[in-house]
Amino acid sequence: MVLLVFLYDWTVCPRGQRTNFEKICEKCTGSPELYDWLYLGFMAMLPLVLHWFFIEWYSGKKSSSALFQHITALFECTAAAIVTLLLNDPVGSLYIRSCEVKMLSDWYTMLYNPSPDYVTTLHCTQEAVFPLYTIVLIYYAFCLVFMMLLRPLLVKKIACGLGKTDRFKSIYAALYFFPILTVLQAVGGGLLYYAFPYIILVLSLVTLAVYMSASEIQSFKNLVAKKKRLVVLFSHWLLHAYGIISISRLDKLGQDLPLLALVPGPALFYLLTARFTEPNRILSEGGNGH
Repeated sequence: MVLLVFLYDWTVCPRGQRTNFEKICEKCTGSPELYDWLYLGFMAMLPLVLHWFFIEWYSGKKSSSALFQHITALFECTAAAIVTLLLNDPVGSLYIRSCEVKMLSDWYTMLYNPSPDYVTTLHCTQEAVFPLYTIVLIYYAFCLVFMMLLRPLLVKKIACGLGKTDRFKSIYAALYFFPILTVLQAVGGGLLYYAFPYIILVLSLVTLAVYMSASEIQSFKNLVAKKKRLVVLFSHWLLHAYGIISISRLDKLGQDLPLLALVPGPALFYLLTARFTEPNRILSEGGNGH
């Protein structure tokens, strides 16, 4: 009888609420912490970076439309972020309220549905990390909508240097990576929440090394020869700083801020050691018996 009463009275907490220590639904009135905002910023950057990558990849060296497409992609993602914040609770404000993330299991409440009698499963799936889980999915949806409304018209007007099939390839690429990002957030959102600072650092270091190697940048003179190389370098430095801030969370400013001095370190190390690892030099020295 007690079990039947429990099953009858049981209910799922409404969106924007989670259980407290007494297992009673309580409205979340807190605001996201710095780390939460950094996580949302990381998830917001993913489609923008992918947009820029595929625009650059398919635009070609002689195309003058790449810059306009880059700006349009930035506008699309910015507009999507603002609209998403305005539609989130409280509606009409850029301020959002959130529930505190306490542990990894908060992201996967569907895996912890109780079975009091070991027969009947109570489905109590809820967004315990409100709104960090759904707000990213809503943002991706708006990014896709704004892209489909703006980008095809822009590309059709200004991408005259490309063929009819090539000019829309960056849009086609987005139609592939948006579903992938959505599944990534839906399945691995909790893992990304705890791992994204290290993902940023590792990927930014690897991509910077690959870019400098592919561009044959072996000295400071080669680096400053083109403005584009400096833009890529400073962009990676921003990512380095973002990752360091995300890891340290700036809990102790006196100890954490000096870590930002490490940002130029990888690039400087590469420039100082590139000439010693140049393949032609190694082969020539090997042929001379040195």
